[in-house]
Amino acid sequence: MDMLKTIFDRRSIRKYTGEPVSRDKLVSLAKAGMAAPTSRDTRHFNFIIIDEESTINKLLEGLPYSKMIETAKHAIIVTSDLSIAHGGAETDYWIQDCSAAAQNITLAATALGLGACWTAAHPREERVNFVKQVLELPENINPLCVIAIGVPTGEEKPRDKFDSSHVFFNKWGKTA
Repeated sequence: MDMLKTIFDRRSIRKYTGEPVSRDKLVSLAKAGMAAPTSRDTRHFNFIIIDEESTINKLLEGLPYSKMIETAKHAIIVTSDLSIAHGGAETDYWIQDCSAAAQNITLAATALGLGACWTAAHPREERVNFVKQVLELPENINPLCVIAIGVPTGEEKPRDKFDSSHVFFNKWGKTA
């Protein structure tokens, strides 16, 4: 699939068939996440792949906006090791870095014919702490998001989201 087509076809998928996704494909998604840039090339992110129903069910208890992981049957939690991230918890670089990784994962899912939906843990402290507790994360590991991964039903189609009124040249308000 060509890259621009993948970008334009990507959308948040909330309806899944429940079919399994191979571990090879799930690892490919993590590999795509690891291809993202990081501030000062610290490579501080980690990816927790969830493919056990019991863990999915535990996550559902405390993540009100992640309900689609129940039918997706898989999730990837993007985390940062704040002990090595540039600036640690004192800056937002880890958020930018992990967001780039999460975007790579959602794009790779689209390229592989899978669906993905990015849901937040950070900045909600109660969700961050809940994910840390369920997944037994060490103190220095902070979750940014929970990405549902699964086989889409095909009901949700790509949409053209481009709006030229949001594009300026050389200064604010100057359109083409």
